[in-house]
Amino acid sequence: MSRSLEEMSVLVTGAGSGIGAAVAHRLAGHGAAVTLAGRRADRVRAVAGQAGPRAHAVPADITDAADRATLVQEAVAHGGRLDAVVHAAGNMYRGALEELTEEGLTEVFASNTVAPMLLTGLALPHLRETGGSVVFFGSVHTQRAFPGASPYAATKGALETLTGVLAAELGPQGVRVSCIRPGGVLTEINQRAGLMDDATAAERMTSLGPAHALGRPGTVDEVAEAVEYVLGAEWYTGSVLTIDGGLGLGVTQA
Repeated sequence: MSRSLEEMSVLVTGAGSGIGAAVAHRLAGHGAAVTLAGRRADRVRAVAGQAGPRAHAVPADITDAADRATLVQEAVAHGGRLDAVVHAAGNMYRGALEELTEEGLTEVFASNTVAPMLLTGLALPHLRETGGSVVFFGSVHTQRAFPGASPYAATKGALETLTGVLAAELGPQGVRVSCIRPGGVLTEINQRAGLMDDATAAERMTSLGPAHALGRPGTVDEVAEAVEYVLGAEWYTGSVLTIDGGLGLGVTQA
């Protein structure tokens, strides 16, 4: 059985750019009441304006406890309820093992793993009422080893494991938990991590095409399509849905 997006009130974090923005656009375009969260007020408000009247922008930092509480309150007020939380916010921290710092590791785990867990806990009473769902984002980094990416891969591996544990814990309460595992997709987080301008970032992503079984990187809209599926699929829980064009298979086209 599939649930219509028109019935849903959805909170999307990291909605100021990349996958989060694409998810917000897609859900609002299909009738969902979407609350968009992001640290940069100008960006999240711009995305909400483009997404239409069903979108509501809330500038917020998910690593801040007060902001997390505000997000849940605003999402419930905007949609009259809360049916789903999509955790698209995240940060990238890279480097050789001997160069990593405790501060950097603490910050990336706080934003990528700890904050989504705490935000889910705050949203849980509302999700119980609606038979709602939670969507995390993993990464192809958990399937294919990229040297220098150990901090980011570790945070995403934690979320992929968390998906199954929380699905088992929350399933009896009527709440589904899923995870999307994207592959090579050009987003601002990758660009910032590599200190690249737009042209360089696009060229680098295109060069990864042969590493995909389908011969090309993906788009944020293709990842958003997967989010739409798991939100509506009422018997889907506890799984990691890979949407990576075959990048995680480890093949390289000639």
